[in-house]
Amino acid sequence: MLTIATGNKAVADAVKAAKPGVIAAYPITPQTEIVEQIAEYVTDGELASKYVPVESEHSAMAACIGASAGGVRTFTATSSHGLLYMHEMVHWAAGARLPIVMANVNRALGPGWNTWAEHTDAFSQRDTGWLQVFVSTVQEAYDATLMAFKIAEDERVLLPVMVNLDGFALSHITQSLATVEPGDFLPPYRLPHAIDTENPCVYGPMTGPNDYFRFRWDIERSMRDAKGVIADVEREFAERFGRSYGPTEDYRCEDADVIVIAMGTLGKEAEVAVDRLREEGIKAGSMRLRWFRPFPDLNLAGKEVVVIDRDYSFGFGGVVAHSVRSKTGVEPYSVIAGLGGQEVTYDDIAGFVRDRHPGKEMWFGVSDHV
Repeated sequence: MLTIATGNKAVADAVKAAKPGVIAAYPITPQTEIVEQIAEYVTDGELASKYVPVESEHSAMAACIGASAGGVRTFTATSSHGLLYMHEMVHWAAGARLPIVMANVNRALGPGWNTWAEHTDAFSQRDTGWLQVFVSTVQEAYDATLMAFKIAEDERVLLPVMVNLDGFALSHITQSLATVEPGDFLPPYRLPHAIDTENPCVYGPMTGPNDYFRFRWDIERSMRDAKGVIADVEREFAERFGRSYGPTEDYRCEDADVIVIAMGTLGKEAEVAVDRLREEGIKAGSMRLRWFRPFPDLNLAGKEVVVIDRDYSFGFGGVVAHSVRSKTGVEPYSVIAGLGGQEVTYDDIAGFVRDRHPGKEMWFGVSDHV
């Protein structure tokens, strides 16, 4: 069905299609509309789920952990400080191999208090064992959320998935949305190690040095296997519903001399910048990273690269820029831009490309090359 929706409503509609048994939620701007819409679906009888309004984000994730371990598909959503409040349970969910799906509406961290977009909240959780996907349109928010359940629940993965969308820049933007009836695309939930009174087992027992590292390796093995699962799920989704996705969304990269790498809505904005630069005779392309964990394999041989980070690791640098450098050996021009919702237009992005200095870092609006 074709309709008009915000990014938040698109996520809620995908959750309704996935039919989780339990949704645990606590409101926080700019995510609140997701759980409010889901609550309406439950109240109106459009979604036969148990909706659990909890007293904190920590409790929301704890409730999802309990429900998932009990053999029930689960969902929650949060933003920013809510995600940080969940932090202990975020680790727990991955360590217990529970395929929980969570939408995180990316928002800056205080102080100073700011409710606008930034990716530092999600990146602060990058080493927890969660898969992370970043979306750029209302349609992609819907599709990625629906696919996240299938990816997470695959027995080759059994890890939670975080679907990230930029606060206000996407969560509250209205675009067209085509919803689907998933049918058998999303099979019934099955957790091999679900709690079963007929076959008792324990979660979280004391694990000594002889075994603990094996559990850590198993998470990494599954993260590596997830690349193939993601590709399979995205291929099946394209065959069934006609919309194609990959680890990156490449735009005019085939013959490009310089490639702009960004995530979320800035990655989509970069496509317009590329068109402007092409008109000037600059052979530019855009590579929007969709999956951050597992990090994709990038072919940047022979290319100049400009990376735009809507985040920062203090004392280290832009997280995406350093990830690209460590994975490919390419020395990008690192641009720190868009923090806390700072406006970054396609003209600005085109300027980053024109003035690029490989191997250097620049804070947009703050300083010259460092």
